[in-house]
Amino acid sequence: MVFMGDRATLLKTGRFVQGHVHPAEKMADVVFAAATAQYNDIIESAETAECAASVESAETAETADGVENAEGAETAASADNAESEARHRRAADAGDTASMSVLGALLLRRGDLAGAEPYLRAATADGDRAAANNLGVLLHQRGYPDEAAGWWRTAAVAGSAAAAHALGRHLRERGDEPGAEYWLRQSAEQGHALGAYALADLLEHRSDVGAERWLRAAAEQGHREAAYRLARTLERNATDAAHDAFGRTGLGPRTGTGHAADPAAPRRPAARKDDGPVAGPEPSRTGEAEQWYRQAAARGHRRAALHLGAILEQRGELKEAGRWYLISAKAGEARAACALGFLLRDAGDRESAAVWWLRAAQDGDGNAANALGALHAARGEQQTAERWYRAAMDAGDVNGAYNLGLLCAAQDRNAQAEQWYRRAAYAGHREAANALAVLLLQAGDPVGAEPWFSKAAEAGSVDAAFNLGILYAGRDEDRTALLWYERAAAAGHTEAALQVGMALLHHGEEREAERHLRCAAGGGSAEAAFRLAGVLDSRQPPPGPPALGEPLPEKTECEEWYERAAEQGHRRAQVRVGMLAASRGDVESAGRWYREAAEAGSRNGAFNLGLLLAREGSEREAALWWTRAAAEGHGRAALRLALLAARRGELAEGQHWCARAVELGPAEVAERAARLREALHQELTA
Repeated sequence: MVFMGDRATLLKTGRFVQGHVHPAEKMADVVFAAATAQYNDIIESAETAECAASVESAETAETADGVENAEGAETAASADNAESEARHRRAADAGDTASMSVLGALLLRRGDLAGAEPYLRAATADGDRAAANNLGVLLHQRGYPDEAAGWWRTAAVAGSAAAAHALGRHLRERGDEPGAEYWLRQSAEQGHALGAYALADLLEHRSDVGAERWLRAAAEQGHREAAYRLARTLERNATDAAHDAFGRTGLGPRTGTGHAADPAAPRRPAARKDDGPVAGPEPSRTGEAEQWYRQAAARGHRRAALHLGAILEQRGELKEAGRWYLISAKAGEARAACALGFLLRDAGDRESAAVWWLRAAQDGDGNAANALGALHAARGEQQTAERWYRAAMDAGDVNGAYNLGLLCAAQDRNAQAEQWYRRAAYAGHREAANALAVLLLQAGDPVGAEPWFSKAAEAGSVDAAFNLGILYAGRDEDRTALLWYERAAAAGHTEAALQVGMALLHHGEEREAERHLRCAAGGGSAEAAFRLAGVLDSRQPPPGPPALGEPLPEKTECEEWYERAAEQGHRRAQVRVGMLAASRGDVESAGRWYREAAEAGSRNGAFNLGLLLAREGSEREAALWWTRAAAEGHGRAALRLALLAARRGELAEGQHWCARAVELGPAEVAERAARLREALHQELTA
């Protein structure tokens, strides 16, 4: 069955007279309210898939509620009453026009077209416009849309907003957009919510800026699909440009950080171009969009509930976000079920998350299938993971192919990994292109890798841009390498910022280098923190030992950066922090940092620790650390061992270490060691 309109009235010039709204008109409201959704499905599905999906599940209840709340409550109560129906039937059989109209509408609502038609035709012949409009509905149901349109046109010319709406949609279905716009505008300007929504949909289809005005008009009258689409429009308009130009930072060469690259931590759904939550809009517009999402969601719009949940989650209101995700998911929105799964996963409830991911994946959500694949991969269930990644790929999610590549690469199945990476890369997956290039580079094919790096970088992969910098630097094409490093650094890549900072330092551009080093150090690079500390260190005079009775001086910014690098295990930074602590007289801290550096393999740390221990009288332990440092090529440590052996009278041992010190240098150490070796030689031959 296909019904039209929600409040149908008819006025034919010269024949019908416009009177007060009578029970037949109210009954028509109920009839059309119960039927509008099916017609909406037919029209709107041809316009936008997004609209159609929402109307299919939501529009019927919305229209019915709006009409009955407006004027149909009394009619609904009386129409459902057998006594009232019998009274109307007696009056209709006696020739009462109003009763014929009401009875015809009641029968039409029940689906008794044969019983309704004679009453509606009789009432129409007597000039009842509600009956005439209902007759148009009946004819449309019977498959005579052109005859139905004739009655709607007559009513619309006479001023019926509902008929103008029905006629406008009929004309649009026939491809007559100018005529459709005319009648829909007539309906909308009379305050008809469905007419305003249909007009907005037509204008939006043509990218007309006036669409928002009519969406707002329909939404303000309680039309939930209009409220949802108005919110979507506000969100899109509030976003000037996509803000995530490159993606995440990383360390290269690498396979990148595409979706679900870390099997233990699958990503949330990416924003879809047509219906994904828009990231980074203007706060005021976001607030207005949220209000309309709330209105639509409160009236049962499942996609509005999904977007409302996304806004609340982004704001940190996770409990309420979860509630709306749950409402949307229970209404059948697979993406909401997937998002709810991520929310539960983040809360530590992986089992419940898996339940919702499974539900979403079974409904065709590729992202949920990827999440399930990652979950099983983290458990070591490779075959199950592969099955879900394939399901994601079958659902049209290119991340499934990329994740299959990652899975194969982790198992050293490089041929299969390359196959899946290529499949995803050809589909436009930028991180798959980067991963493919890394695989080719590791296989010794830099020529084959370069175009894939370039493709991924141009598509916005920050890792690929950094990897291109590494590729060009390896060819001594420093200028080109720097350009790619700068591009990656501008997108927040820590290691790229470090490389840019070091290049600028090499060219003497210290201030600009400092800016990049601060970015890299702030991003967690220990090397950047060390080099930044070095830049700051070079600008200040060396600290002297504190005077007797004076408190230890406060740490400078330079020392704080050294410490940050040292705490991350940077050996040179640990030695430097130890030296600064020793210069302040903090022997305990100095010893601790020297020891950490020495145990990590730093020969300078071992040498300095030996000096500290020797001053404290622990020459035996000092000799052990000097021996380790000398074995690693530290000339001063070898000289210290030679002096220690000479004092003990171990002349041959002393000569050995002197020879080692001469070999290792530097020049002043080699000179002193040579003199000591000569003295020891004379002592031995005396």
